[in-house]
Amino acid sequence: MEKILTKNIETENSHRISVYMESGGYEAWKKVLKEMSPEEVTDIVKESGLRGRGGAGFPAGLKWSFVPKVDKPKYLVCNADESEPGTFKDRLLLEKDPHMMLEGIVIASYAIKANTAFVYIRGEFANQTVLLLEAIQEMKEKGLLGKNILSSGYDLEILVTRGAGAYICGEETALLTSLEGKRGYPKIKPPFPAVEGYLRSPTIVNNVETLCCVPHIINNGTDWFKSIGTEKSSGPKLYCVSGHVRNPGVFELPMGVPLKELIFDHAGGILHNRKLKAVIPGGSSTPVLTESEIDINMDFDSVAAAGSMLGSAGIIVMDENTDMVDACYNLSKFYAHETCGQCTPCREGVPWMKTILGRITNGKGRNRDINLLLDICKSIEKRTICPFGDAAVAPVKSYIEKFREEFDYYIEHKKSMIQKNVKSLDAVN
Repeated sequence: MEKILTKNIETENSHRISVYMESGGYEAWKKVLKEMSPEEVTDIVKESGLRGRGGAGFPAGLKWSFVPKVDKPKYLVCNADESEPGTFKDRLLLEKDPHMMLEGIVIASYAIKANTAFVYIRGEFANQTVLLLEAIQEMKEKGLLGKNILSSGYDLEILVTRGAGAYICGEETALLTSLEGKRGYPKIKPPFPAVEGYLRSPTIVNNVETLCCVPHIINNGTDWFKSIGTEKSSGPKLYCVSGHVRNPGVFELPMGVPLKELIFDHAGGILHNRKLKAVIPGGSSTPVLTESEIDINMDFDSVAAAGSMLGSAGIIVMDENTDMVDACYNLSKFYAHETCGQCTPCREGVPWMKTILGRITNGKGRNRDINLLLDICKSIEKRTICPFGDAAVAPVKSYIEKFREEFDYYIEHKKSMIQKNVKSLDAVN
């Protein structure tokens, strides 16, 4: 398909406003200010079928429509705290085309009648933060941001806040708590942020990629957007492919592209001509799929029907040499480190799973450890304020379910069953 979100990334100085405007940038913003009411903007995004690209897939326009008509400030927050392992699409957009995201922010802010917008950016994105601040200044110099924008009577400021490396702050309520200057603890919903968010005022939180789609919808219309992708998951999508593939990277394709096409055509297939063993389809917090389960399309509903989630579309490919027990242990270390500690099941259970998995990989596993891990999963799942507990449980449950023989072998033989295969595979190659 013709590139939409990544059409400018190979252009020299693509992060500059001059390059962005040469390719039609900010025409949608001018159109919105001159010709459209906030309600009309919300309706067109709702009609387009744009679903959030951050992981949950909730319809963006519908979320905007939840903002109540109350005499309180409204806020728009761009979630640029991309920290899901296997995901690096938002970083690309921030670095190569920040003005596309900024145009999406100003249009969304106008739609919900916000006069202040925030970009909550991952703390490790130091270079991207510098580029973003420069881009905001360029907007102000062109009169596209600030007071009385383009003589429309509409005022808007965009503020940038850097996170401090906390994975939990990718969850919207934890992000908002952090934005308020507090510890990044998630909150119970309802109330949802659209009703009571930042400073207890109506707040919309959208992902970078979601907002980047908005200017194109305004410029090209809802029928155009819905002509890309599937009936229930419309538009272009950025897929991140990493792991044991020849050509890892970010690929822009229609929503619903076959997973096999992504891996074997766009990402070049498996390294060293080895066999595919497993695929994480939507970032590390989504259940793993085996080689026999990847004949699916990459849209929200199709991946869910396969027993996993599209999530952030962070696809991690593992070949036949992958030790799945060790891979599971590696992820459990990450989640044990990143739990915020607010909920007892998560605070106590996730590090406990890490300890047990570490014991197994060190050759000290016990016969009861597998059932114990599954019992701990039951005690965590759906018993925490935010989805972090479920995210930490998903890899453990799915790895045990799909690769139980590797766990059993580790416990019985005190070593990985993969170790005895590596030499023979290397000899063949």
